[in-house]
Amino acid sequence: MTPRLHYFERVDSTMDLLHQLAADGAEAGTAVLAGEQLGGRGSRGRSWHSPPGGLWLSLLFRPVAPGGAEVMSLRVGLAVAEALDDLVPRPVQLKWPNDLMLGERKVGGILCEARWQGQTLGWVAVGVGMNVRNTVPQELTEVATALASEQPALTLEDVVQPIVSALRRLDLGADRLTPAELERFARRDWLSGRDIRAPAAGRAAGLREDGALLVRPAQGAEIPLRSGSVELAAVSHTR
Repeated sequence: MTPRLHYFERVDSTMDLLHQLAADGAEAGTAVLAGEQLGGRGSRGRSWHSPPGGLWLSLLFRPVAPGGAEVMSLRVGLAVAEALDDLVPRPVQLKWPNDLMLGERKVGGILCEARWQGQTLGWVAVGVGMNVRNTVPQELTEVATALASEQPALTLEDVVQPIVSALRRLDLGADRLTPAELERFARRDWLSGRDIRAPAAGRAAGLREDGALLVRPAQGAEIPLRSGSVELAAVSHTR
């Protein structure tokens, strides 16, 4: 039997609703989809503008072990980007650690939140926020875009089922990215070859199997970044 997909026209947060469903015993694969979020959130506690026309989705995982926590958002982002390959004319790329990019602008983001019951991992809620047909605020048009800007006929219904299906097939338990996953990520790595200034200065040089971003400084050994918000240098080079 297929897990339930709950739809709400307007909610405060799909993540909060999914956490409540999980606490009440909802099965893995249960999803919450909203037409609009009033209190959507992104990574590092940032608010996420979630008007009608976008994809505001949370999906429940119950991994038996927390081993894959460091690479969860990377796996989810890869699955979402690949699910869109047949729907938009150019590939959605991935900006470490949790952004979805279309060209030079952000089109979506990933958020993973774990809940513990004592020393045991209870569940993981995975959130996907994506601009589909919604209008991007004027003040964000230089850095953000929507899928419909690339494919005007695209509807929200077109993207929901491919993404939900792709996420339900995911195994988030493995604590390392496989060589195949690293290769798939490399083909969509938005940062690869770009110069960054923070959290460390250097040139982005791909991922390590534990999900760390490798940064190659002007001198010295590569620096592995495990977390942080990447800022590009003023002048960036691409290979």
